[in-house]
Amino acid sequence: MKSKLAVFSIAALSAALPLLAHHSFSAEFDNDKKVSLQGTVTKVDWMNPHIWIYLDVKDEKTGAVAKWQCEGGPPNTLTRNGWTKNDLKKGDLISVNGTLAKDASKTCNASSVKFADGRTVFAGSSNPDAQKQ
Repeated sequence: MKSKLAVFSIAALSAALPLLAHHSFSAEFDNDKKVSLQGTVTKVDWMNPHIWIYLDVKDEKTGAVAKWQCEGGPPNTLTRNGWTKNDLKKGDLISVNGTLAKDASKTCNASSVKFADGRTVFAGSSNPDAQKQ
């Protein structure tokens, strides 16, 4: 009986670990630091718990290209907001509005994305104020 209880306990704890790893918006991003980016898509990771969009963004003043990463919402949320997995392709020129990461990296939490075809969509941001922006 003890071994069944041990197996059940391990299974229950293992199932809860992904919940412990999930972060709150305010733990990672600074709601007072907004960013607007325009760049070329280099990669898209379309998977749970969040999609990630990777961009090369050219600085207009210096011409230097910076590599950015933008967190979006879960694929299911994005699909319900009109996205498909094929809306973003490597080489597409897009615009992203979002909130900067607190660690000063080139990371943002995306609140909206303007696709190459001109459509602007909600990016599924975990920012509680995102839909007000």
